[in-house]
Amino acid sequence: MRFTVAIDGPAAAGKGTIARAVAERFDFHHLDTGLLYRVVARKLLDLGRLDDAESEAPVLAAGLSEADLALNGLRDDPVSEAAARIAVLPEVRNALIGFQRWFAGREGGAVLDGRDIGTVVCPDAEVKLFVTAAEDIRARRRYREMHGRGETLTPDEVLQTIRVRDALDTGRGVAPLRQAVDAVLLDTSELTIESAAARAVAVVEKGLGRGR
Repeated sequence: MRFTVAIDGPAAAGKGTIARAVAERFDFHHLDTGLLYRVVARKLLDLGRLDDAESEAPVLAAGLSEADLALNGLRDDPVSEAAARIAVLPEVRNALIGFQRWFAGREGGAVLDGRDIGTVVCPDAEVKLFVTAAEDIRARRRYREMHGRGETLTPDEVLQTIRVRDALDTGRGVAPLRQAVDAVLLDTSELTIESAAARAVAVVEKGLGRGR
C-alpha cells in the first residue's frame, strides 16, 4: 500500500511530534524533511565550504542518501543556522524534491513533515495537515525546549528567532510556507500533544477510509 500524509506548519507548532505519532499509529515511514537541509549544512560545515553554499550545496543535496539522516550533530546550533541559509536556495530545494518524493512513495505508507510538503513536494498526498499555533505559544514551547538543553537565550530572544524564521519561511520566493487549499488546519495552541495527535490520527483514519 502507498499512502502519503503531508504535514506542514511553522516552527514549534508541534508538527514533528504529531508526524511521529501518526507514523507510529499506522506503522508508516516517517521523514522530517528539515533534516535533509541539516544534512547538507553539516556536510558544508565539515568541508569548510559554507561560504560557497550556492555552488556546493546543490551538489551535496543531489547526492544525499537515507544513511546521511543518521549523521551526528544535525541539531547543533551552527548546523541549524547554516540549514536556514541554504533552505532558501532554489537549487537546493529542487535537488531534494526527488528524494522526498521517493520517500513519500514507499510501500507501507509515509508521513512527511516540513513546510512545503502539501504544496510542492507531494501536492497529491492523500492526507494533508497544516499544523500551527499562536506565535507566543510557539515561542514558549521553543524556550522550554532550548532551556532544557542548557541554552541561555531569553524568552524575548526566542520569540525574535521564531519571528525571523517565520519571515524567512513565508517570504522566500520558492516554496514558501503556506497552507495547501485542501489541507486540514490543526491549531495546537490550546491542545495537549496527546489531543493534537489524536485529532491528526482521526483525519488520517478518515483518509484511509476514503482510499479503500
